[in-house]
Amino acid sequence: MSTAPTTSPSRPLSQNPTEENEGASPREIIIEACRRDNVPLLHELLASYASAAQTASLINSAKDGVGNHCLHIAASSGSYDVLEELLDQEDVEVDPLDRMEGESPLHKAVRYVNGLDAEEWAGAAPLVELLVEAGADVRLRNKAKLRPIELVDPRNAELRAILQRAEYAEMAGDDVVNEDEEDEGPTGSASDSE
Repeated sequence: MSTAPTTSPSRPLSQNPTEENEGASPREIIIEACRRDNVPLLHELLASYASAAQTASLINSAKDGVGNHCLHIAASSGSYDVLEELLDQEDVEVDPLDRMEGESPLHKAVRYVNGLDAEEWAGAAPLVELLVEAGADVRLRNKAKLRPIELVDPRNAELRAILQRAEYAEMAGDDVVNEDEEDEGPTGSASDSE
């Protein structure tokens, strides 16, 4: 009789030989946290990792059965709080592409907002803003050659404006002035005013 551990095809053994192989795997836990916007579950999982590199490796490699990374799942589910926590981790890839449509999490966030009633759009726009602020590339095209802005419901002017500003900022680089910054008055030396 063999004493080697066995696994089912859908439940591989843990990568860590000292870890017990009962219950959900780290991949399953992080995906569940992303689907349900479950920050306490995510915190519990991430606290079990000894280094930022291990945490980033889990976040960057965890995928569901159809090739969606955990950022895609959080964006598709409208899981703002979990998405924010994931993006706060060091070395997290902001623009992984899913296997099916070649879409980034930003594409998925736009699709999530589009799926809501028009009255809910304003409340969901911060999901898109979060990804943009984290450095998501607004110019990435999916397999259908569409950028996130091209997926926006034409009636959603706010979301379109967010993505247009982000596209302009990417094209202009550091030459963009943030409208939200307070006017601090004139700059330069006093001798310039003569």
